[in-house]
Amino acid sequence: MNVDSLKRQLLRDARAAAERFPIFPVAPFGKTPAVRRWQDRATQDNRVIEAWYRQAPFNIGLVTGKGLVVVDLDVARGGDGRSGESGELSGREHLARIARETGEEYPGDTYTVRTPSGGDHLYFAVSDREFLRNTGGRLGARIDTRANGGYIVAAGSRRPGGMYRVVNRRPIAPLPSWLATALAPTPPTPRPAPVHAVASGNLTGYVTSAINAECATVAAARTGHRHYTLLRAARILGEFVGGGALPEDIARHALTAAAAVHVGVDGCTQAEVDRTITDGLEYGAQRPRRLQEGRR
Repeated sequence: MNVDSLKRQLLRDARAAAERFPIFPVAPFGKTPAVRRWQDRATQDNRVIEAWYRQAPFNIGLVTGKGLVVVDLDVARGGDGRSGESGELSGREHLARIARETGEEYPGDTYTVRTPSGGDHLYFAVSDREFLRNTGGRLGARIDTRANGGYIVAAGSRRPGGMYRVVNRRPIAPLPSWLATALAPTPPTPRPAPVHAVASGNLTGYVTSAINAECATVAAARTGHRHYTLLRAARILGEFVGGGALPEDIARHALTAAAAVHVGVDGCTQAEVDRTITDGLEYGAQRPRRLQEGRR
């Protein structure tokens, strides 16, 4: 297939995918977003999509989490979707085993895309009220999921080893309740709030020093460590918020200002920063750090 024919085919498939979910261009024959801020630029607008696919034979990135969860089942090292030579199970076999142990049927009666490596993408519908995160191996070996904050490479896209092909055109089924339960975020375990004694008159200074130290660490974080660094800082300040020593709006403003240097760099978006800060503050607030004045 020549380049022009390939671009036309990918444009058709991109339009078809965009009928249901926002899409964005992915590097030709690759898996990496071809545009920055893909979370914000993903679209269902045919005019924008056509302009993208006139430029190059982009693969198709499909945003998950907007009513969609995709279970990504990888093959074992045997490479044929079944057990590898070492006896390892494929993601498909692991999921079948988990279903049996739960007393449920294998959830394969839904829209399914076969990947070039022989794995499967099982598509499931969820309500907008369900907030599920991406997972890696949480259900079992060689089983990942793509949900809020994630994307998958859609049908019609191509890799050097082959094409993403639809192998089950059934409508997208609702996410089974047993899978939804297994993928639900685990609530943090409550624990008694520790009390930290601070020299008399220094409560405000103690908290201010903590804010300054965490924000400096966030601002200096390098690509590849930014998310964890920001999440950790938000969790620490969230402990002060939960303990009543720091107003949430001040913590949020300080972290947002510190992370501003990263927005627009190497794919970092404001939406990602805001989500990370919210997650960290909420987590930390459930582990409150209470301060009390002590003697010098």
